Amino acid sequence: MGGCAGSRRRLSDSEGEETVPEPRLPLLDHQGAHWKNAVGFCPRVLVSGICAAGSFVLVAFSHSVGTGLCGVVLASISSGLGEVTFLSLTAFYPRAVISWWSSGTGGAGLLGALSYLGLTQAGLSPQQTLLSMLGIPALLLASYFLLLTSPEAQDPGGEEEAESSARQPLIRTEAPESKPGSSSSLSLRERWTVFKGLLWYIVPLVVVYFAEYFINQGLFELLFFRNTSLSHAQQYRWYQMLYQAGVFASRSSLRCCHIRFTWALALLQCLNLAFLLADVWFGFLPSIYFVFLIILYEGLLGGAAYVNTFHNIALETSDEHREFAMATTCISDTLGISLSGLLALPLHDFLCQLS
Repeated sequence: MGGCAGSRRRLSDSEGEETVPEPRLPLLDHQGAHWKNAVGFCPRVLVSGICAAGSFVLVAFSHSVGTGLCGVVLASISSGLGEVTFLSLTAFYPRAVISWWSSGTGGAGLLGALSYLGLTQAGLSPQQTLLSMLGIPALLLASYFLLLTSPEAQDPGGEEEAESSARQPLIRTEAPESKPGSSSSLSLRERWTVFKGLLWYIVPLVVVYFAEYFINQGLFELLFFRNTSLSHAQQYRWYQMLYQAGVFASRSSLRCCHIRFTWALALLQCLNLAFLLADVWFGFLPSIYFVFLIILYEGLLGGAAYVNTFHNIALETSDEHREFAMATTCISDTLGISLSGLLALPLHDFLCQLS
């Protein structure tokens, strides 16, 4: 009996030890960090949505170039802030979300171009068309606050894990990988080291965007064909729609095709620019349908460069560096577009004077 009682006591003691609750402090700290991150992203997303709505209203009711340009600036703020916010957020989700993000942004461009083309050709004025788009910012806010779930640590697993292990990491480190956290904890030296490793992907993406937006901003309006039933404005809208269709198709292609050496895409896009610039100068293409094909191809190159750049970075950066790496690489498209605008607009005016 004594032995049984002793056994029961020892069992009871061991059970008691096993059921002692863990300290609650780490959980509280984790919950506090979660709410800080949530609140931090919530001003960002609200500002992005408000700027998007403001851009539609300003451009729709603008009666001067200055007001219209203010609307364009608001649209750029909304786009840039949204991109850096959501791409940084992908660091806290499985890597597959990058493919869906890229496909969604490509689809948004195609939907916008198709909507404007279709509604204006159906008889709506540009003002009515822009005001009809005011539901899009509301949809953005609803998707973030109502649809998106809280991020949790997840294992990429399967094919992505095998591909990631076969890659050379951008940053070599002896330390074990930690879970994704705030990039503000990285030292300046760590940030500089990560940035140098990212240049392999940042530079070609800048070149791709420079070349394609040089075409879009400087050459589209000059690629005008008189031997077609389409007016000048309609030709421009078709160029935009086909470009966005190519972007959407290639940004949605990650499941079918992975491209690691994005430098090849940069080179091909530069050749595209040179070919179309030569056509503007010499006018050797006999039909607008050749230009349609080239612009579709231009969009395919641009979308492929975008999705593969961020996919490669997600595979080759450690968890602790991924948020900073994603946010930093977002400067690539903005830098490329800005540089192309500085050069394309003066060149456009020069070519107009020659013609």
